[in-house]
Amino acid sequence: MEETGSMTTLDVRQAADLLHLNVKRVQSLARAGKLPAVRVGRKWLFRRSELDRLLAPGQATAKATPVLAISARNRLRGTVTSLQIDGLMAEVTLRIGEQDLVAVITRSSAERLGLRVGDPAYAVIKSTEVMIGKQEDHA
Repeated sequence: MEETGSMTTLDVRQAADLLHLNVKRVQSLARAGKLPAVRVGRKWLFRRSELDRLLAPGQATAKATPVLAISARNRLRGTVTSLQIDGLMAEVTLRIGEQDLVAVITRSSAERLGLRVGDPAYAVIKSTEVMIGKQEDHA
């Protein structure tokens, strides 16, 4: 990260980390003009302040958090209590209230999110069908 006066400049890796995207996607968006950037030689450079504005319009701060807008309404907030990474997959356990929810996601997703035990996280549930069952009483 370079600082020129009060302007902070990010390279493509730093911009990708800030935007939670992979480097190739950031380069593609910059090349297409969808991300504010300048190319110097073979390197892409990004102004931190411009990326902050994209992440949280009107609320940019030094540590801006991206705003997540999704269509799924079933979002359960919990805490990561277990993270088992094996090969290409990761098993994540979230404690939600007094219940545990286990999800299997890709290793790259777990790494991109920077998941760690103790982190707050959301389980987002999107399904086309939900079934309810009840044990029958045989009296």
